[in-house]
Amino acid sequence: MTLSTYSLGEIQQRINEVRRFLSVTLNIANAHTVEFYTHDVWERFIALPPAEVLSAVAAGGDQQREPASRATGELGTTFGFCPDTKRLVDVCELLRAAQDHTLPGLGVFLKRDELLQELRGMGMKLRSAVAQTGSALEPDEFMNSKKSHEVQSMSEVVACLAQHCRVKQVIDVGSGKGYLSSFLSLQHGLQVYGVDSSSTNTHGAQERNRKLRKFSRAYQQHMRGNGKVEEEEIKPVTVEEEVLNDDRVGNESVEVTAYNPSAEKQSKTDSEVEELFLTSLSVDAMEIPNPRVPPTQLSPEEKEKRKRENLERKARNRSDGSKALFSPLTSFITAETELREIITELEDAVMVGLHTCGDLASNTLRMFVAKPELVAVCSVGCCYHLLSEEFLPEKQAEDLLSSCGFPLSQSLRDQSWFCGRNARMSACLALERVSVGQGIQMESLFYRAVLHVILRDHYSSFKSEKRVGNVYSKTKSFVDYVRRALRRLELDEAKLSDNDIQRYHDTYRERMDEMHAFNMLKVSLAPCIEGLILLDRLCFLKEQENVSFSALVQLFDPLLSPRCYAVVGLKSYDGRPTTQ
Repeated sequence: MTLSTYSLGEIQQRINEVRRFLSVTLNIANAHTVEFYTHDVWERFIALPPAEVLSAVAAGGDQQREPASRATGELGTTFGFCPDTKRLVDVCELLRAAQDHTLPGLGVFLKRDELLQELRGMGMKLRSAVAQTGSALEPDEFMNSKKSHEVQSMSEVVACLAQHCRVKQVIDVGSGKGYLSSFLSLQHGLQVYGVDSSSTNTHGAQERNRKLRKFSRAYQQHMRGNGKVEEEEIKPVTVEEEVLNDDRVGNESVEVTAYNPSAEKQSKTDSEVEELFLTSLSVDAMEIPNPRVPPTQLSPEEKEKRKRENLERKARNRSDGSKALFSPLTSFITAETELREIITELEDAVMVGLHTCGDLASNTLRMFVAKPELVAVCSVGCCYHLLSEEFLPEKQAEDLLSSCGFPLSQSLRDQSWFCGRNARMSACLALERVSVGQGIQMESLFYRAVLHVILRDHYSSFKSEKRVGNVYSKTKSFVDYVRRALRRLELDEAKLSDNDIQRYHDTYRERMDEMHAFNMLKVSLAPCIEGLILLDRLCFLKEQENVSFSALVQLFDPLLSPRCYAVVGLKSYDGRPTTQ
């Protein structure tokens, strides 16, 4: 790679900058909303009226930015906090410092187009499976806009990585419903192994991919001048029709589900949507069947002949070793997983993960470093609150037997750094969405915090580990909310009258702005915490001798997909295929 990226030393410097900032501000992110009133959080951490904080946050995007953050402000503050009281006294200074300690503020990531330009500049012109047709897949016809944006953006990067490394296999870790896997196989002709711990997900992905191939053939028949696709070809089919029209590729085994008349309307709608999506599907990525007469128009003799031909074709596929382009597999992946035990035909491959939860994102990078058959990685993590942390103060000794998700880098491990669960939860907040008015659901948070006051005042078990759950969405008022919550917690609700409960609401309603302002500060700190987690992963790759290139790459529009950064890595590569 000739693209200029930060060195290990420079990344370590940026990590230290963010770590120093968070060492002062992390208490805000770690304050639990449930305990906001019982622990008097506002008075403990903030020495300003909530209106001033909300005004500064609202104007934050329009304020004149200073060229660089200062560790110490004009009033002797540190990032807006008083060194003596540890309380926030200058919210504008805090907001400026927070912006400077995000990934954009630090300038330590590449744009997606920059990475693609560099990969293509290596003499590897992207040749997708639809290159010869001059058409492209339109996944927004069968995915929501968020997933469509993610799949299209990431698949192009993965395809470029595969071509750069001259490999044809991709391992999609935490593949879920198989959207990315299907797109990579159908659009780019890659052999994709989608690995997910849920058998429900893998079976659903297999069925969905089979339908996509089936409807793509129907469309290709239309494109080749065989007339409009017959409606019967996109209707749900009976078991008999399934066998007669079985155009599955390769030797994959898929259970056949009998036609359910009660689901006809929804199935037909789903089929039509999928057909729209496949309006430009590749003719190179799969077999194209000969024009077919709908099964309803076949004579008994023709039905029997077609059934025999399908069975013979399956037997040929099994004997010649042909295989599907997308193979969903069920397996729980850890850093110690031996890939060759679950993928017997594994060659050199690119490992990918689209919004892999918690420790799976970290283990993806560990596997990439440890397994010689993995030549590149593109990992987008999510669910930071599910990360395990090695150096949490309350961590028990037995928990150290397995690898933790954070920190990964030796740089942060040497400092025994930890964030805390509430801070990692805060890292999941979406600053960009909040900034455009897609704010936090404040009333539900307020209800929960006031409930905690009631539990403290009237029930000795208020510290119980039992969870209230999603009670708010079902309630009509605060009194109704409390009643439902007490029943959920199996507590005696007769202790309180409706008037008693309503008085709590009215008393704390006057302080609701405190909670609103405090949560907006947490949102402002969210990208800083996420940035540290991602910098730790990048630093981990840069510490490895066998990784020749590594970078953070912004793949997605943060408004559509807040977890928009990928960790991309390439093994040392001499321009030759590593597997013959």
